[in-house]
Amino acid sequence: MTHRPLRGTVGVIGAGRVGAILSAALRTAGHPVAATAGESAASRARIADLLPGVAVLKPTAVARSCDILLLTVPDDMLENVVTMLAAAGALHEGQYVVHTSGRHGLAVLAPAREVGARTIALHPAMTFTGTAVDLERLAGCVFGLTAETADREVAEALVADLGGRPMWVPEEMRTLYHAGLAHGANHLVTLVTEAMEILAAAGAGDPAGTLRPLLTAALDNALGHGDAALTGPIVRGDVGTVRAHLDDIATNAPQTVASYVAMARGTLERSLADGRLLPIQAQKIADLLDSAVAGVHAGPARVPNPSAPVESQR
Repeated sequence: MTHRPLRGTVGVIGAGRVGAILSAALRTAGHPVAATAGESAASRARIADLLPGVAVLKPTAVARSCDILLLTVPDDMLENVVTMLAAAGALHEGQYVVHTSGRHGLAVLAPAREVGARTIALHPAMTFTGTAVDLERLAGCVFGLTAETADREVAEALVADLGGRPMWVPEEMRTLYHAGLAHGANHLVTLVTEAMEILAAAGAGDPAGTLRPLLTAALDNALGHGDAALTGPIVRGDVGTVRAHLDDIATNAPQTVASYVAMARGTLERSLADGRLLPIQAQKIADLLDSAVAGVHAGPARVPNPSAPVESQR
């Protein structure tokens, strides 16, 4: 039978945006926060704001001070941190060692398991600012969990204390799970930022305000209906409009050409696959995209011959 640390003492190594918020949320839920480790000025400021009165110690001292150790360090540092703590004798039997990496599962925590600690991968599917506003966003947030069967109750209890919802992710699927989140969220930020740059180049005084209603509706439609939510010139096969987009973007916002072309290709393939775009239209648009990547402006649009055979899909 598992033991659920209802009021386990928490320590956090890595007082970045995620670590400071999660430990503050656990503190609110009744878990005493014993200590935290954070060296940068930004980390110290977050600790002072979100975890007032909590001691700032060396990582080994933090690990020795707690029942539940949160490791909220960058992915590429995680293995070294766990190895160092285990080698220093800072981890102990029965302690819960929890990391918040989306990519990693339990394998990276092997040194902790070897000294008798219990291990959990607990990743919030959320973007963080590192300020108090994030605490409200945790309500209903999905946490990607990986844990041994005996530790699942504890993992779910921690998520409940954070106000979130658990989603179990198999060890071998952690990287793919994280890739889906990164592709959706991180690349969305790049996409929106570039869209604002294009609008600013067109003279929009408030690019964000111009985009907000459109993007909110598009996001809701995409989440609810998938590919059926696609609209715009590519879905309609408007070759001339796509050509004009590429020409003007290349002239006024050239830094966005590569991502426009990449996303246009994805939209093209999906529109073709669901039958809304004819292969001959798709080929013309694909040729334009190829020309844009090569830095060549395409000539006038060719008028399709209605009697010509439809080209096969590539």
